[in-house]
Amino acid sequence: METTKWTIDPSHSEIQFKVKHMMITTVTGSFKEFSSEVESLGDDFSTAKIKFQAATASVFTNSDQRDEHLRSADFFDAEKYPELKFESTSLEKVDDESFTLNGNLTIRDITKPVKLDVEVGGIGKDPWGNLKAGFSLTGKINRKEWGLNWNAALEAGGVLVSDDVRIFCEVQYAKQA
Repeated sequence: METTKWTIDPSHSEIQFKVKHMMITTVTGSFKEFSSEVESLGDDFSTAKIKFQAATASVFTNSDQRDEHLRSADFFDAEKYPELKFESTSLEKVDDESFTLNGNLTIRDITKPVKLDVEVGGIGKDPWGNLKAGFSLTGKINRKEWGLNWNAALEAGGVLVSDDVRIFCEVQYAKQA
């Protein structure tokens, strides 16, 4: 069977993360600049090989001050490490609509295995005849495993930023001719 290439449609995709702030609220962030490619056998995504990159300088949390801090050496160190990357190692079918995606996530030149839950949104043609495929991905990582260690203790106990980072992605891929 022939290999099929798919590329992410950034105008119909979101790459988000959520982190507890002061242990009482959740802050949502995203990356504005990212790319991804998938290779599959035909339209069978159970065979998919996935690569993803995001520009760390494109982090956005709706706060200029916080975004600058995230770009600094305390977190992503965007000047020294301009990209974070993900590359799949395996895809395990759970049922007809879900998979477990295993892969390696690289942040600050530190590569660690991660596991993401994938929900298949479906495959269909857009009004212009292009074949599209949609997926929802969720997961959780401990940011300290990638050297994102900055924090501050709170007067009442606890810390300013939780170690756990929840990942939420809504992605749409376009089949390449």
